[in-house]
Order: sequence, then C-alpha cells, then structure tokens
Amino acid sequence: MADSEPSYIDYETFLDPDFSPSSFANSLVLATNNPSDTPLDLSTPLSRVLFDLQEIDTHIHTLTTTSALPLLNYTKEQDDAGQRIVNEVEAQVASLTDGYQRLEREVIRRYEAADEVRIAVERLWQTVKIGRAVGRCLLLGRQLEAQMGEVGTATAAKKEDHRAMIRAATTLLTIRQLLAASGPDEEGEHLSRIHLITNLQSSLLATSDSSLQNRGQQIIREFSLSSLAPSPSGPATYAQSEETKARTTSALLTLHLLSPQLLLSSLQSYLRTSLTSSLASIARALANLPNLDRTLLEVAARCQSIVALESLLETVKPLATPVKEPTSGNSEPSNFLQPLLAALDTSSLPSYFWRSLAEGLAGRVSDLVSRGGVNARTLRSQRERVRESIRDCVFKGSQGPRGVRGREGAWEREAAVMVGSVVGALGR
Repeated sequence: MADSEPSYIDYETFLDPDFSPSSFANSLVLATNNPSDTPLDLSTPLSRVLFDLQEIDTHIHTLTTTSALPLLNYTKEQDDAGQRIVNEVEAQVASLTDGYQRLEREVIRRYEAADEVRIAVERLWQTVKIGRAVGRCLLLGRQLEAQMGEVGTATAAKKEDHRAMIRAATTLLTIRQLLAASGPDEEGEHLSRIHLITNLQSSLLATSDSSLQNRGQQIIREFSLSSLAPSPSGPATYAQSEETKARTTSALLTLHLLSPQLLLSSLQSYLRTSLTSSLASIARALANLPNLDRTLLEVAARCQSIVALESLLETVKPLATPVKEPTSGNSEPSNFLQPLLAALDTSSLPSYFWRSLAEGLAGRVSDLVSRGGVNARTLRSQRERVRESIRDCVFKGSQGPRGVRGREGAWEREAAVMVGSVVGALGR
C-alpha cells in the first residue's frame, strides 16, 4: 500500500531493527534548532512528530476501510472452516464414545462377570482339592488303624502277621508324604490348617510310629538263631528258623522304612547287648571255671546268631520308600549289611564281635589276676584248658547255625586274639 501511494514518511527508518526512539528524537531536535540557541524550540519537532502520527493514522484508516470486505470474508471463511472441523471432531468423538460404551457393555462388563465366575470356580476347585486330600488322608488313616490292629503278638486263636508292620509303615510314610507336599498347588498345600488332620498327626500317626519302632526293635533284640544254645524244647526246627528269619526281615524292612538311621542304631544296639552279656558272663566264668564250658557255649550261640543275622542282612534289600531321606552316599545300599559294616568299620560281624569281646576281656582278666587268690591260681593252672575252650568257642560260634551259611573265612586270627586276651594276661 505504501508503494502505490507515495508518502514523505520514511518507513524504512521506523522499520529498521536498530531503530532507537531517543536517537531519532535527538536528531529531529538538532535538525530544527541550532545547538547553541537557548532555550531550544521543541514545538517544531513535536509538531512534526504529531503530524507524522496523524499521517500514519490516516493511512491506517484508509487501508482498513478499503480492505474491510476482504478481511471480513477471510475471517468468515476461517470461522466456517473451524466450525466444520469442530462438527467433524464432535462426530468422531460421538462415534468413539458410542464404541467405548458398546465395548464396556460387550467386553468389560462381561469380563468382570466372567472374572467373578473364575474366582468362584478357583475357590471351588481349591475346596474340592482340599476335600479330596482330606478324604484321602482319612482313608489312609483308617487303613493305617486297621493295619496297626493286625500288628501284635501271636495268640492261641490268631497267628502273628508280622508283615502287617511293613504295610503299616508304608501307609504311614504315604500319609507323611501327603502332608509334606505342602507347596503351592501341591496336594497337601492346606492340610496343616485342617484341625481333623492335625489331630490325626498328633494321635494316630505319632502312636503308630512309636508302636512300629518299639515292635521292630523288640524283634531285633530277641533275634536268636543258634543250634548250640540249650532249650527246653530242643533245637529250633527248620520251620521255626524260617519263621524267625521272616519276622526279623519284616522288622528290618519296617525300621528302614521309618528311618534308615533307626535301623542302623537298632542293629548296633543288638551287637552291643550281645557283647556286654558275653563279656560279663565270661568274666564270671573265668572266676569260677566249672561254669566256663557252659558259658562259652552260650557265647558261641550268641555269635552264631550274629552270623545268622549277618547272612540275613546280606540277603534283605531295601524297599522303595515313599519319602526318601538324605543319605551320605550317592546311591541306596544294595542290602542292609553294607551300611552296618561301614558304621562299625569292619568287614565281618563275627570278627567284630570276637575282637571287641577280646578287647574288653583283657582288662577283666588282668583285674582277676591282680586280685590273686584261689581263682587266679586255678585260672593259671588251667590255662591250657582255657585256651582250648576259647578256641573251640570261637570256631563253633563263627560257623553259624545249621541251615545258615556264614561268610567263608579262617577264624584263626580271631581265635588267637581271644586266647591272647585271656591267657596272655595270666603270665607265665
């Protein structure tokens, strides 16, 4: 517009980015006054500035007047375009709102309802699982109770069912396995919170475990299988010997099922009892030689029972247990004899018996000799008889009873150790 209508106003000066109002005012005052005049005439530069402002105002008015219609048309077009955009956006928003409401009706609400059903089903399933586990546990408990009723001594009307101990021990371990499976999603996860099951644990399981342990240990303590020991009814028959082996096998398997360590300690206790009884009886017999032969016969009979036990342990293999206990080895032993020999640090139970017995006898004989008297003098005078009697005792006891094949081996060393423990302490 300034190019079509020439103006004396220097627009370039005012539009310059470096324009300074104070510098412009100073130059305008200097252009209309002499710097040496006092006072300065400011009305002339002020009038010029006001004139310029009026000129610019007139120019703006002219431009707005001539361009009003195009500006209004442009504004209207922009407003119409904006309104169309708003209408389109509102339509899209309405469509999205409708879609969300439909989604909420068809998906979200249905999902919420389905999620409630899922939660209910999961809880019902947990209840069913707990009910099944409780039912199985109670069924096993009734089975264990019935089996424990079958465990006992023989009566006139009923023969002892020693195999019931194995069945009861297996059932007991199965229940314990069920109760031990208490991890997430395992069968016994919530059983510890059921009072009926906790009562079952504290009553039936505890008493059954104790009864089975006591019965198994009793059978092992009473194990005797010898053709030497005098008996009012005479030597045991083959059937009686086989029954003794079968009862002892059931006791061994039962104790092993309950705890391998329990079985090992029971066998060690049996050997200790045999050693203690033999040591005491030989010590008494050496002080009263007329009783020596009978005493040595009893000791040989005990060793025969140990030989029979060794043979039996070598043939009995562990049963697969529901719950495995950690063992120091990498694999389950092939029979019950191996861990016992390892615990005693020996290669043979009869050898362990004679060597342990000789170790205890040496001190007893030394005490007898040191006290002196008739007993010591008699023992010295009968040393050859004592020597032969002890040798014969070792050889008889190490051979095992009839029908039991003991371990092959010469027993000269064991005989020499036993003779040395007695005769060696007598001096010359």
